[in-house]
Order: sequence, then structure tokens, then C-alpha cells
Amino acid sequence: MDDKATTAAVRKEPGWLKPATDYVPLIVFLVVYYREGILDATAALIIAALAALVVSYLVSRRIPYLPLIAAGLVGIFGGLTLYFEDEFWIKIKPTVLQLLFAVVIYGSYLLGKPVLKMLLNTAFPLHEVAWRGLSLRFAIFFVVMALANEVVWRTQDTETWVWFDTIGQMAITFVFIMAQIPFMLKHRVEDEEETQGSD
Repeated sequence: MDDKATTAAVRKEPGWLKPATDYVPLIVFLVVYYREGILDATAALIIAALAALVVSYLVSRRIPYLPLIAAGLVGIFGGLTLYFEDEFWIKIKPTVLQLLFAVVIYGSYLLGKPVLKMLLNTAFPLHEVAWRGLSLRFAIFFVVMALANEVVWRTQDTETWVWFDTIGQMAITFVFIMAQIPFMLKHRVEDEEETQGSD
């Protein structure tokens, strides 16, 4: 009974909530960077990330784990950036975050509790074998994104890195997710199979 109530609550989340809480803090970071510089932008990012968690809780009465982890890393690396007045810390934050996502996604699959299944199964119920392939694809993607962040911040100026960390990452992630839809549709559990399974 409680599980059904929880599922119903999750399904009633407004469509704007996840994009807003995921991407608005990055946009705030970008805007403040051009107005005030990297240190003020970092402070604004910390505040925006915390505000996103508050909004998520107020609207849906829950705080998803991945945004919570992301906000925690923003707080840690952003705090180190402000304390030492050194942008090195905020620049390596995406590297650590992406590698952590890769470990959590593929590690959870190896442990028999794939995070992607918990996140996507309601919208995209897939055959069990498909979760391995999808978990591996996402894990590799996040490792590649971590490496890309390292290359960009070490070889380019701060402005280029800021664009990559905000608009660039959003665009690349969107393209990657769209590219996975054919795979997910191919391995989707049909409604008839779901019905037979429930019988």
C-alpha cells in the first residue's frame, strides 16, 4: 500500500521539476561568471544547488539521491574553491562527479540493483538483459565525460571551461540520452508481456 502511494506521488511530479533542478544551477553559474567572475559564480552555484534541493522536496516531498550527491559535491568542492580562492577545486568537481556516477551506475548493476532500472523502469520497462547494456553505456559515457573535463580545464582558459561545464555538458548529455532511445525501445517489455507477468 505504501509502495503504491509512493509510486503515485512520484508519477505526479510536474514535468518541469527535474530539468529545472538539474540545469538551472548551471545556468546561474554561467550568468554570474560573466557578471562577477569564477569565485562569485561558485558561491552562486552552491546556493542554487541547495535551493534546487529545497524546491524538489517542497514540490515532490522527496529528494532524489543523484541530485543530492551532486549538491553535496558542489558544496565540498565549491567550499574549497572559496576557502583557498583557487578555481582548481571547482574545475575538478565535474571529473569527480562523473566518475562517481559511472561507479554507482555500473557498480549497482553488478550488485544486482541497477540504479538505472530504479530510475527508468516506470517509463521504460526493459528486459533484464538490457539493463546490463544500458548500465555499461552510461558508465562509459560518464568516464568519457570525466576525461573530457580534465582535458578542457587543463588545456583551455577558464571561460572555455565554464561553457563546457554548463552548455556543453547539457548538450552532450542530451544527445547521448537521445541516442539510447532506439536501444531502449528495442528491448522494451511490451504491455502484453507485463500483463502476462502480473498474471
